Amino acid sequence: MGLEAVGDLALNEILSNWDQKKQPKWHVNKRFKASATEDSLWSKFCSRDLDLSAPVDPQGNPVPSFKFAYGLWREAFSMYPWPLVKRVKRCWDRLKNWLTVNFPEAGATLQQGASETQIQQLEAVLKVKLPLPARVLYRFCNGQVFQDKDAPKSAFGNTLGLIGGYTFYHHLVNVFLLPLDRVIMDTKQIMRQLEISGSFRRKFIVVAMSSTIQEKLFFLNCTNGQLYVGTRNLATDLEMMPCVPSGLLRSVHDFNSDQQGCCFEEPPLCSTAITNGVKVRASAVFVPEATDLEDSSEKYWFAYSIRMSLLPEGCFINGMYFGSCQLQRRHWFIYANGNIVSDVSGEAVIGKYPLLLPGERDFVYQSCKPLSTSSGSIEGSFTFVPGRLVDSKGAPFEVEVARFPLQLPDYIF
Repeated sequence: MGLEAVGDLALNEILSNWDQKKQPKWHVNKRFKASATEDSLWSKFCSRDLDLSAPVDPQGNPVPSFKFAYGLWREAFSMYPWPLVKRVKRCWDRLKNWLTVNFPEAGATLQQGASETQIQQLEAVLKVKLPLPARVLYRFCNGQVFQDKDAPKSAFGNTLGLIGGYTFYHHLVNVFLLPLDRVIMDTKQIMRQLEISGSFRRKFIVVAMSSTIQEKLFFLNCTNGQLYVGTRNLATDLEMMPCVPSGLLRSVHDFNSDQQGCCFEEPPLCSTAITNGVKVRASAVFVPEATDLEDSSEKYWFAYSIRMSLLPEGCFINGMYFGSCQLQRRHWFIYANGNIVSDVSGEAVIGKYPLLLPGERDFVYQSCKPLSTSSGSIEGSFTFVPGRLVDSKGAPFEVEVARFPLQLPDYIF
């Protein structure tokens, strides 16, 4: 094979490390030598591998050329498999871009990447060895830090957590990624609180937790890279649930893979139904910190959210238009493994009778439901009256709530 058949990147490596005093004289086509050193070529490498549109170093500082930038990136992450570095950067870039558009307040809490020295300090203090994916993740972003301006607007806690959360009744959860200094501090504190010692303490560290008054803890097993979340029995039995399926975990740890997508891109499962101008949307999430794997009847807990609104055209019933309608009753069918386990009917929702008007904000409420199985669903209806309950303009009518799943997800957050 001639030297011309070698790729541009490999050819540049050869030419850069070639000591003409010690090597025989090679006759290399000038076009190939120029190609391997042109900055336009290196801009393609930077774009392909790192999605860089300008020559910057890993800290975001501008540098003279794409060739120089690419060399700095390769040097900064030389201790890690390059396909893994590209995958992690790709995922962080997509997440940060989404936050910039949709949730800039949370994006502003993300910290610059940690140094190798900071990672080594954590490993020395906690006596663990971080898995390579976790190390690379922290090299790109050292968790979240909340400033005074990020102070919560309620007594429940901060709601800018990167991993997100949910609320029902007085239960509010919002999970954020801990910076390395908090990983050290909170791991020590929680291990003492749970009176943990021995092999468990040498394997697990706390990497994420809720910023609210409700406790929700995520543990990283440093020996196999699995992420766990504590259940209701964490404090008594150290009960935890794995957050990532084993097959997906293996793909994350396949360092030679250069898969283009990020994991966990499935949107939340929800349902939508419109009846007589009333729109109802419903969705549910699994609540691991309330789950009790030892309880046969209420093993799995789910929180669900209902949003209802009146379309701008108003409420139409039998060809008649009404400018408002008000909820009177609810009727739920709750399923577990396809069988009805509850038939619930009653007035109001969480003690309220929402009045819907065209163009007004959605009325939103949350509730929860335990199941004995990991798979179930809810469907039903709301009874509305046109006008107001105290001044009805017509007969009550039923509004559909399309079935929505209560499902243990592949990825638990």
